[in-house]
Amino acid sequence: MRSWCVKQVKTDTYQLDAGALQFDCIIGKAGVIDASAKREGDMATPRCEMPIRAVYYRADRVQIPALPFPTFPITASCGWCDAPEHPAYNRHVDLALHAPFDASHEVMWRDDTAYDIVVELGFNDAPVIAGRGSAIFIHCIAPGKTHTAGCVALVHDDLLALLALASPDQHVIVT
Repeated sequence: MRSWCVKQVKTDTYQLDAGALQFDCIIGKAGVIDASAKREGDMATPRCEMPIRAVYYRADRVQIPALPFPTFPITASCGWCDAPEHPAYNRHVDLALHAPFDASHEVMWRDDTAYDIVVELGFNDAPVIAGRGSAIFIHCIAPGKTHTAGCVALVHDDLLALLALASPDQHVIVT
């Protein structure tokens, strides 16, 4: 198993260490929290080890190289359920298939560039526990952003370079 490590390098400054390469990144506004204390909407990034599950991408904006895990184009109907009481909590949802999707959710087709590339991390998904946190991703840093809602974010080109290093058993450790 190969691991990339997200670590604090200075006050409010984080870096993703991928061995030979290091990338500046941003994390949740509330900082890092122990995974057992993670809760939906707390704006914290969980301290734990998470496998890469899949990559979603905006095919109209970016070309993704062949990767060792599933890849899916993001469409206007892609969403991610963040409603703890819903059966699809912490899962990708097809908003058109379930229209209207009345439960709380993120729309993955965004006007900004944050979700041009989205790496789904395996957090609170085996099994899903209601309210323990959802949609922990590695994604692009949107212009002007200095933190995320709990994800890890990198500059677009850095995220592409990182994915080029990925192995089928790739994990991300947040320390």
